[in-house]
Formats: sequence, C-alpha cells, structure tokens
Amino acid sequence: ALASELATDGKDIRARQLAGIYMKNLLSAVDPQLQIQKHDAWKALRDESRRGVKVNLLQALRSQENLARHTAAQAAAEVATIEVPYSAWPEFLPAMLENITTDAHPEGTKIASLECLGYTCERMADLDVPDMPEATTNSFLTAIVDGIQKTKPEAVRLAAAAALKNSLLFTHNNFQKKEERDAIMSTVCEATVSSDARVRREAFDCIQTVAYLYYDQLQEYMSALFDLTTNAIRQDEEPVAVIALEFWNVLAEAEEEMLVEEVDLREQNLPPERQCQRYTFSAVEHVVPLLLEAMTKQDENADLDFDQFGLSLAAGTCLNIIAQTVGDQMTPAVLPFVQQHIQSQNWHYREAATMAFASILEGANPESIAAVVHQSIDVLIQALNDPNNMVQHSTLWCLSKICELHSRSIPQDKLPNFVNGLLGKLGQNIAPNVARQSANALYKLGSAFDGDTTGQTTGTNAISPFLPQLLQDLMAAADRPDANEANLRVTAFEAMNTFVINSAPDSKNLLLQLLPAAAERLQSSFGMPMDKESKDGYQGLLCSMIQVLCQKLERDDIAAHADSLMQNVLQVLQAKSSSAQQEALSAIAAIADVIEADFQKYMPALQPFLLSGLRQFEAYEVCNVAVGLVGDICRSIEGQIQPFTKDIMEALVESLKDPTLHRSVKPSVFSCFGEIAMAVGAGYEPYVQLSVMLLMQASATDAPQDDDDMIEYINGLRECVVEAYTGIITGLSDGNRLDQMNPYIGSILQFLNKIASDPNRDDPLLNRAIGLIGDIAQSMGPAVRDQLNQPFVASLLQEGAQSVSSETTNTASWATGVVQTLIQSG
Repeated sequence: ALASELATDGKDIRARQLAGIYMKNLLSAVDPQLQIQKHDAWKALRDESRRGVKVNLLQALRSQENLARHTAAQAAAEVATIEVPYSAWPEFLPAMLENITTDAHPEGTKIASLECLGYTCERMADLDVPDMPEATTNSFLTAIVDGIQKTKPEAVRLAAAAALKNSLLFTHNNFQKKEERDAIMSTVCEATVSSDARVRREAFDCIQTVAYLYYDQLQEYMSALFDLTTNAIRQDEEPVAVIALEFWNVLAEAEEEMLVEEVDLREQNLPPERQCQRYTFSAVEHVVPLLLEAMTKQDENADLDFDQFGLSLAAGTCLNIIAQTVGDQMTPAVLPFVQQHIQSQNWHYREAATMAFASILEGANPESIAAVVHQSIDVLIQALNDPNNMVQHSTLWCLSKICELHSRSIPQDKLPNFVNGLLGKLGQNIAPNVARQSANALYKLGSAFDGDTTGQTTGTNAISPFLPQLLQDLMAAADRPDANEANLRVTAFEAMNTFVINSAPDSKNLLLQLLPAAAERLQSSFGMPMDKESKDGYQGLLCSMIQVLCQKLERDDIAAHADSLMQNVLQVLQAKSSSAQQEALSAIAAIADVIEADFQKYMPALQPFLLSGLRQFEAYEVCNVAVGLVGDICRSIEGQIQPFTKDIMEALVESLKDPTLHRSVKPSVFSCFGEIAMAVGAGYEPYVQLSVMLLMQASATDAPQDDDDMIEYINGLRECVVEAYTGIITGLSDGNRLDQMNPYIGSILQFLNKIASDPNRDDPLLNRAIGLIGDIAQSMGPAVRDQLNQPFVASLLQEGAQSVSSETTNTASWATGVVQTLIQSG
C-alpha cells in the first residue's frame, strides 16, 4: 500500500512523500541488530508482495513529481541493498540503465535513478554485503559514468558525480583494474572543469574520496590532479576551492599516518606495509604559496569562532595538516611570508601571517624553531592590541599554540608582559569570543606546567607571582553577563583549575582563600536569577573547582569546610541535571579521598543520591561517575560502608542486567565489586555467589580478531574482572572467609588460562593477571598448589618477567617467588 501510494501520480504529493519515507524507515536502522531484523522481515514477505512493491518503486522513479522521484530513490535503494547482492531483483539494474542512458526518459528520471544507484552503493558499502558478480558492479559503474559524461545536462552530471562518490568503496574491485580505473579518473577529472560550479565541487569531492580510498593507485594521475586542484584553489569559486583543498588534506593525513607506521615497523625490524610516495613533501614548494595567498581572503564579517568555514580558514587548516606531515620542511616555506606581513598595514595580511605562523608550530621541531618563537613574543604581545578583532583572535590562537607546544621558548623576562597581555583580553570591553581565546591561551600556559617538579624542590614556580591576578581576572571573566557566549565561562574555569592543579606550595594560602570563596559562590548560585541550563552549568563548574582544590589541599585544610561543601554539593544533586551531577559526584569523591574515615558521617545523606546516580542507566556518564564514587568511598571509610552495602550492590547488579547501559560502565562496576569486598571483608559473603557468576559471564566475552576497538574494550573489561577477583579474594581472606571462593577457583584459573593464550592481551592485563596468580597462591596456599603448577601459569610469569614495563616485571618477580615457594613446599 505504501509503495502504491508513492507511485500513483495525481495523489497528494505530501502523502506520497510520507509513504515513501515511512517505507524506507521500515527497512533501515542505525543499530546493526535491528537492521538485520528489518531486512529479515522484508525477506520473509511473500514473493508476490515483494514483487508488487518493487514494480511500484520503479514506476515511482518515473513519476512526473520531483519529490516523489527523489523519495522513491531512497526507498528503492533500501530494497536494492537487500535484494541485489543476492540476485533477487534482476529488473533493478536494467531499469536503472534504461532510465539513465536512453533519451526516452526525462532529465528528472535520470537524476532520480542516479540518486538511487548512489544511495544503493553507499548502503551496501556500509552494510558489508557479500561480494557481487563483476557484471553487477560493472552495471552500476556503467550507468553512473554514463551520467557524468560532458554531453549530459549539468543537473544529471551533478547527480552522477554524487553517485560516483558514494560508489567508490563499493566498486573497489573495478578500481584495481587499470582500464576501468583510467575511465573513472578521466571522467571525474573532466567533470572538474564543468561550467557548473556544483558539478566541479562534487567532482573534487570524488577526487578527495579517491585519494582517501586508493592512495596506492594515485601515482599515474598525480600530475593531472596537481594541476586541477591547484588551479581550483587559485581561481575557482570559493566552495569549489575549499573542496579542492581537501585533496591535499587527505594526502597529508594519509602520509603522516604511513610515516608514523613506518617508524614503528622499523623499530621492530619490519618492512613498511605501504609505500609512502611523499606527495606532500614534493608539493610544499608549489602548494604552500597558494595556501598563504588564500589565507589573505578573509571575510571581514566571518564568525571568529570558525563556524564559517571559508577559503581562508580552509587554507589555514590545510597548511597546519601539511606542516604536521612534513615537519621542519615547512618552516622555510612559510617564515618569509610571516616576516614580511605580520606587521603589514593591511589587516588581511597581518591576520594571515599570524595564522600561518600558528599553523606551522605543531609540525616544527621545538629546537629548530625555538629562536623564531623567542623572537616572535614581543611582536605577538603587541598584536594583542591590534585594532582588528580578527587579528587579535588569531594572535591569541597563536600564543595558545606556543604555550601548548613551545612554552620553553618563551623568555622568562617576557613572561610578565605575556601574562598581562593575555589578562588584558578578558575584560568586559572585549568581545566574548576574543576573551574566550585569551582564556584558552591561559589554560594552555597553565597546562605547560603539567609534570613540572620545580615547586616540589624549590617551593615555588614561574606561575606563583601571577597566580592571584590570574585567578581574580579569570573569575571576573567567568562572572561576565555574557560569559555564556562563546563558551567563555567554561574556558575560564578550565584555566583556573589548571593553575590550581599546577600551583606551587607557596600559593597554598591563596588556595585556602579560594576554597571557601568557591563554596560561597555555589551556595549563592541557588538563588541566582539564571535559566536552568546556565545555572546547572555554573554549578557544575564550581563543583569542578571544589574537586581540584580538594585534590590539591590536605586533610586538615578541607576538614574545616567539609560540612558546608557537602551541604552545597548535595543540594546540586537535588536538581538532577546530568552535567552538574557528574561534577558534583566527582567533587564528593575528592572530599572523601582527602578526609578519609571522617566521610562516614555524610553517608546517610548521600546514600539516596548515590543510589539514584547508580541507576541512571541512560545517563551513563553519571552512572559511571557514581560507580567510581563507590570505590572512592570504600577506600576512604573502609568497613564503615557495611550498612550501605546491600542497597549499593543491588543497584550495581541492576546496572549490569540493564540492556540499555552503555558498555563503558560495566568494567567499572566489576572493579567496584572488588573495592566493596576489600572494604567489608567477611561482610561480602552474601554477594559472593551472584558477583562471581556475573564475573564469569563477563569472562566469556571475546573480541573479533579484526575489531581493534572491541579488542581494546575486552582487554579493559578483563582487567577489571581480574581486579574484582583480586579484591574479593583479598577481602574474604582478611575476613577469614576465603573458603567461600573454593568452588570458583577452577573457573578463575580457566579464565587466566584464556588470558594467557590471547595474542591480543595487553601489558596492563598481563600485570593484573600475574598479580591475581600471586594473590591466589599466597591466600589459598597448598589447596591450589597443583592447579598453579601448570604451563600457562609459568608462561604468564615468564612473559611478565620479560615485559618492558617495570611495574609488570616487579609484579612478576613477586608472584614468581610466591608460586615457586608454594610448589616447592609440596
């Protein structure tokens, strides 16, 4: 009925469109399992019913109404995706060929048929359908390539170019054959000089897709592709030039990846898997001048937050990507332009020179560019007062890149002017997007002190003299009435938190003043006349500040304020905003960590909010933080958590059983079992059987050998399962109830054997597994002597001893000693 409604000319066009969309949605889904179910439901229909639908869809592609044809293209593509790979719709491709290649059908039918072929190719590539006969893929390409010929109307060529782009992955076998590849490339290159800018743009989009998918086949076409792309960048309309630039982005990213892999393989004495042709290196001399010139074509009214991706920004992005690939080769190609124009009378050139300098910083070797960065500081600080907002914005971006990548090249005697210059761009009279960029530069400056040990050895660091003014001005920026614009408030808080984290001991008194100030602001926020979203965001940021202050200060410093902190943070939890809840729960975790056993008095008030967080399965980020908080509390108050354990365990088990829970939370839940067991000792006995059963189920989960993401996840999951077993064994051993684990030791050792034989096992998992072996040997003694005297145990211990990680070798050394002593005692 739906296909018939879509195909019948004369009926209401909106009803026809809705019928087609509904039909398409009945057959398609984002979730892979649901997609299989929908396809199976279609296949289960009677042949006669399916045949009728397909006839109507082909008829609808020839409708007089454009909207009906376009909708039919989508619906027919879904059916073709199911049937064509299994030769179940033999009429489909002949009909498409007839529609596209013969003059009997109007332009609209040709366009709709090309759209249908493109959608079909894209869907089949996404769903990884079985390989089809060569004749079938040839038919697809024949129809599409015919549509893109220069003799066709431009509207048809546009649809054909889009279809070709969608078909490129699907037709990979055709691309391996030189004759067919030549025909495709010739046709696409021809389309890049079409009289229609839309066709040219789509053709260049095809070319960058070819570069991404078929880098190894590009060599014989590079001369032509170089000419076409550089001419487009130089003189074509902006939308076309931007897409032509993408070709060089794709090449640079591909070559950077290959060069990194080449280094990794060389360290393993292995040959490279792919040959890097270094096209990007060869093109620097010719392409970079085009990019620099394009960067001077800024739109004066463009959004300073880069939302308007015009040619100037695209060229800067491309320059940055190429610089990351070719490294120091970029510096002599760009530096003369920077030196000539960074103080130009024309703001376009000043801004372009500043952005060009920022763009090469990431690829440059710090030592080779240190002198240049050193010399640039005065010029850049001066440019902060440029009369043009865009120049100011780009200068701040450049300074943030210097802080991030080359902070050691900032002269110490310039640091006061550097900091004061950035602070000067936070004031009320500064546009929010410029102020945000200044706060971001300060955040990068603070982050440059990550890992700096100067404060530990001398009691101070380079931040200390500026910290009072930094915190004062950043807080003032966060308080601006327009601080919600351009993410200014968030960036200001991130900068403050970074300075707090990296502050030296001589700034402690300042932090002691900041803690109650943050608590007072949080208390005041509940009565502020702000919309709910802004208030939730503000409260979340204050909670994040309280968290880092608690992590930085000591127990006695926090204890005096703990009551007010907990009262206000618990009030944030009452609002039930997922973003604020995450930060509030994290702040509570930091408080628990620092005041340890004294945290017990807050548990009755916290428990309802904690259980609520553990049950927020759909807001899984909140659930994950709540699970982590349980572990923090266990470590802080230890056995005092016993009265609250039953409800917490019920919530944790519910989370594992809930099918909607994001998989990233489950490993943390398993680790939490071990934390609870270690805290309550013998009190864990009621939960042993159920928790071990759940751990055994998780242990059975495997990853496909070709799915890197799943392999990484399974390694993490198994690591948390091992942690749980370790915690349960340790807790029950401390409580003299280790006998509760006797029935499960065989299954645990089978799991360890599985880990031992897994070629995808990573080092953290190896370390945990060896530690568990040592714990079992030490805790259970002679009862497990024979079970541990197995080849897989010896193999794990030996591999651990040979690990490159000192932590793993130390664990292996300890566990080996425990196991050998046990075995020899028999």
